[in-house]
Amino acid sequence: MTERPGGRSSYHHGSLPEALVAAAFELLDEYGQEKVSMREVARRAGVSAGAPFRHFADRQALLTALADRVLADFARCQEAEVAAVAAVDPAGGSAGGSVMRAVGLGFVRYALHHPHRFDLVRSRVFVASREPELRDQLDGMDRAFTGLIVADQEAGRLRPGDPGLMGLAGQALVFGLAQMIVDGYLPEEEAEDLAGKVLDTFGQGIANLPSQ
Repeated sequence: MTERPGGRSSYHHGSLPEALVAAAFELLDEYGQEKVSMREVARRAGVSAGAPFRHFADRQALLTALADRVLADFARCQEAEVAAVAAVDPAGGSAGGSVMRAVGLGFVRYALHHPHRFDLVRSRVFVASREPELRDQLDGMDRAFTGLIVADQEAGRLRPGDPGLMGLAGQALVFGLAQMIVDGYLPEEEAEDLAGKVLDTFGQGIANLPSQ
């Protein structure tokens, strides 16, 4: 591929499917998934309008491949958040600085900075059944998240309990926060700070339990 003016890519050799997904990524970030069309992706990649159909059966197949790319990018960002916590405090720190908090805040940050990517993931991941093409990657991410929770439990940073249920509670919280940010319910300039405070509240617990 060679760079077009403005930073866009035009296909000349190599992997055409990769070039098409890269062009789709550009469209997604600029306009959202509604504007990702086979014709416009082909135009940006510098190929004929029919070329994408040799690799993707239809627009939905292209969007699935794009969602796979977004999930991989999201996973890299989450890994960076976890690594940052480990670099500051290898022991994992308090609840306010825990790995689980870092993962949650990373989720919210990703939605804040990439709302169109979040919308694509929301429409293809948080649904009744996962697409087969995304299932392996999603299952791997779920296992990694559960592993982080179990490690924090074994280290005493999280209370004992079903790690799956604990993970679902955290996921529901950060998904709700992210959706509220993307929908404009939470002011964008305050969203990250508010998300951090909400995650701290979640980590500390809100029940006023009587002393034993």
